[in-house]
Amino acid sequence: MDLGIDGRVALVTGASQGIGRAIAAEFAGEGVRVAISSRSREKIDAAAAEIGAAGFVLDSADLDAVPGFLTEVHDALGPVDILVCNTGGPPSDSDPLSFPREQWETAYRTLVLAQMALIERVIPGMRERGFGRIVNVASTSVREPIANLMLSNAHRASMITAFKTLARAVAGDGVTLNTVLPGRIATERAYSMSGSAEEAEATAAREVPAGRMGTPEEMAAVTAFLCSTRAAYVTGETLAVDGGLTRSI
Repeated sequence: MDLGIDGRVALVTGASQGIGRAIAAEFAGEGVRVAISSRSREKIDAAAAEIGAAGFVLDSADLDAVPGFLTEVHDALGPVDILVCNTGGPPSDSDPLSFPREQWETAYRTLVLAQMALIERVIPGMRERGFGRIVNVASTSVREPIANLMLSNAHRASMITAFKTLARAVAGDGVTLNTVLPGRIATERAYSMSGSAEEAEATAAREVPAGRMGTPEEMAAVTAFLCSTRAAYVTGETLAVDGGLTRSI
């Protein structure tokens, strides 16, 4: 399937590994000019070299760095046509009342304000050019909260309504905003939260209707389609990629 995005410029944040890296690799395979970012220069340069992307350093908690970061991307590749907001999760704890104010504020900065700082700066150009695709990588916890992920539950859910609001405002200009919700995806974070890769895989085999964990590449394929010209009439949507695990409608 021709996705119609050959030659476009995509920016994928949090892309040194896992889901973000897989999305960036998928774009590169479609002929997209890809910028990827993470906090670590060493890790992002290694990932960039492997997938044929340009690597940039950005700490999502440093909102003041966003304008200069986007200028770097623009100077290297051109204006951003596709933005994928992918951010690692905040700390977890079985007690939802255990998180101090500082952790709440940091989670808000990284999961809400950082995305908005990027979006508000790339959307004007997208609207002028008549094309733009923005995808947020959230979590199925926005539909069915996960007990030990209070910070993620609260802040990721807020971005669903933010994207819905923005999508309606820019739909007539050829710009779409959608959210993908990873379920049990085989990443280092998922493995660490389960204690080991073996335990994570065994739990998925018992609990996920598909009988296994999903792969980052499966997340990437869905994201790439939402960023394609063929998905021009899909906006403001929230799509779970979870092997049937989510029970809610």
